[in-house]
Amino acid sequence: MPTLGRALIDALAAHGAREIFGIPGDFVLPFCKVIEEAAVLPFFTLSHEPAVGFAADGAARFHGGISAAVVTWGAGAFNLVNPVAGAYAERSPVVVISGAPGVAERDSGWQLHHMSRAIDTQTRIFREITCDIAVLDDPSTAPAEIARVLRSARLFSLPVYIELPRDLVGVEVSAVPVLADPPVDGGALAECAAEVLRRLRAARQPVIMVDIETRRYGVEAQAAKLARALGIPVVTTFMGRGLLSDDADVVHGTYLGDAGDAAITELVEGSDGLLLLGVILSDTNFAVSRRKIDIRSAMLAINRTMRIGHALYTDIPIDALLDALVALVDQRPRGADRPAPIASTLAVDDGAIEPSDIAAAINDLFAAHGTMPIAADMGDCLFTAMEIANTGLVAPGYYAGMGFGVPAGIGACAAGIGRPLILVGDGAFQMTGFELGNCRRYGWDPICIVFNNASWEMLRVFQPESAFNNLDDWRFAELAGPLGGDGVRVTTRRELQAALERARATRGRFQLIEVMLPRGQTSDTLARFVAGFKAARERASLAG
Repeated sequence: MPTLGRALIDALAAHGAREIFGIPGDFVLPFCKVIEEAAVLPFFTLSHEPAVGFAADGAARFHGGISAAVVTWGAGAFNLVNPVAGAYAERSPVVVISGAPGVAERDSGWQLHHMSRAIDTQTRIFREITCDIAVLDDPSTAPAEIARVLRSARLFSLPVYIELPRDLVGVEVSAVPVLADPPVDGGALAECAAEVLRRLRAARQPVIMVDIETRRYGVEAQAAKLARALGIPVVTTFMGRGLLSDDADVVHGTYLGDAGDAAITELVEGSDGLLLLGVILSDTNFAVSRRKIDIRSAMLAINRTMRIGHALYTDIPIDALLDALVALVDQRPRGADRPAPIASTLAVDDGAIEPSDIAAAINDLFAAHGTMPIAADMGDCLFTAMEIANTGLVAPGYYAGMGFGVPAGIGACAAGIGRPLILVGDGAFQMTGFELGNCRRYGWDPICIVFNNASWEMLRVFQPESAFNNLDDWRFAELAGPLGGDGVRVTTRRELQAALERARATRGRFQLIEVMLPRGQTSDTLARFVAGFKAARERASLAG
């Protein structure tokens, strides 16, 4: 019989985990020892728990499965709260495993170190930001608890929480089963798919909009197949930018309301047959809409439900729905495809760099050498990414927490999905950028572009009069060498192009390009987004 620690590791692998991120701590040391000695999954230790959470989130998003974050109780786990809250908001299945005081310690009567208020405070906090929890304090029930929680992570694509008392890690238990998914009502599924198809075919201007669940449940290819068969254009949300990058010919663009392409805006807002696949109804996706989209007349598939007008179908997984739709339609393409739009290109000269120049330079790099997956932080770096040719992209587009980019890029390295490009502002880099120092140990070589305007520039555009948005110049490029990478600071478009080419050609060490930007300059997309957001807020104020 396996020990509880080994059974948990084997269960993670059986449920699709490919890696474990963590930081050792006293209550989790016994489990860390089992992870290392078992060698079932690679164990990547980072420098601070928030980066552990972001890295697990990034890896889960990139490879479309669960990823684990292992920390100690209290002081370690509380540092994970913000990354896990972001993963919950954006539907990413991070498995939090916290070492905990032993069963005997809990009954000692002492106040235990790392404890804030009560022995169950941590559990109650994580209950708010996960979809399922298990405290493994009974070896006889632990395997069933693990099986249930891991199925929940996979089924709902949401974080889960497992608490492991340190004195039970070595106790023998039975193996953890892999539970089958609950059955889908075939009659309800068939009726739902038929009604969706009827509405799409009857619509004058049908549109398919895709968002994050199409990646989380691995149905991008099915969505593209449906669009081709029906001749329906596909758009992504702001959060869904980078989806269907392998089927870019069916993607007509990204819907950004007033901040985006006017043709895409008219396509979506004028649609009388809008199919929303895995779309989160958030302000970042829809707040800049000039004409408010009537979701009641749209078709929304999210969170294992399908809403069609006022009808609601429950327990309809998005993968089953798309399989049913594809099976109903003739697979001969109907002309939804269109040539990919021509990406912007860089004017190579000695002029100062603006944020949109970074997008143009990356487009040139991709055109010459092929695309790279992108991990972007929050801020103008993410809005700049909207101007880059369609490629795999992860970013905290809805939760909008800073510090995500560098650890998520590390998660991409660990997930083995290709050499990533990291886009991060100087404010966010101050939070988690030093995690690049872990790349040397693991042989990772991401390319990191730091947008350095010595400012929290995205905040400045909303409140330009405030001096607290100013940051100091930390000269990040000079830090790269001691951290195990190569760094260069660039101030002109010519230098930027040369630095990107050199970074792409250099392997085995992370590459950091510090792009100096003037304060007050933003990407074209962020400028339009802010203008649209302010206009929408003013319209709402007048209406109220």
